[in-house]
Amino acid sequence: MSREKQSPLVVGGVVRDVLDPFTATTELRVMHEGRMVYNGSHTRPSHVARRPRVEIGGHDDFRTFYTLVMVDADSPNPSEPSFRELVTDIPGSTDAGFGREIVSYESPEPSLGIHRLVLVLFLQPKRQMVNAPEQRKNFNTREFSQSYNLGSPVAAVFYNCQRENGTGCRRA
Repeated sequence: MSREKQSPLVVGGVVRDVLDPFTATTELRVMHEGRMVYNGSHTRPSHVARRPRVEIGGHDDFRTFYTLVMVDADSPNPSEPSFRELVTDIPGSTDAGFGREIVSYESPEPSLGIHRLVLVLFLQPKRQMVNAPEQRKNFNTREFSQSYNLGSPVAAVFYNCQRENGTGCRRA
């Protein structure tokens, strides 16, 4: 009997805690300091102090636009995830640097345990339709998507980050 390979997003609890199940239709490449970030990889705050380079593949049409949200799925109160960055109007087949950064990148600084940092990519129905949330805390990816009619994500990547000198463990 063969076992199906489960998505790292499912195994890591991202699909459950942050996202509903979805099918990725766009390639999302994330790099910190020139190093590729893979689902479930581990890092320290000093390695992610600066905004990551996020490249979007799959659509060569520059009239296709995306919204990128970066969420800390394990903020101090698990029922109140916070977001770390919001970039909209990213043209297809470019990187997030070509988009409109609505909420600037906030470097993660986990003080306890391991935090899952999730980058979620949505296809926008049209340009200039997404606004900044009122606050970083209590951010709900599902509600955000519904309020702007973004639908399901088209891609997502997550990595784990823990404090510089921590051995950390994930909270249940």
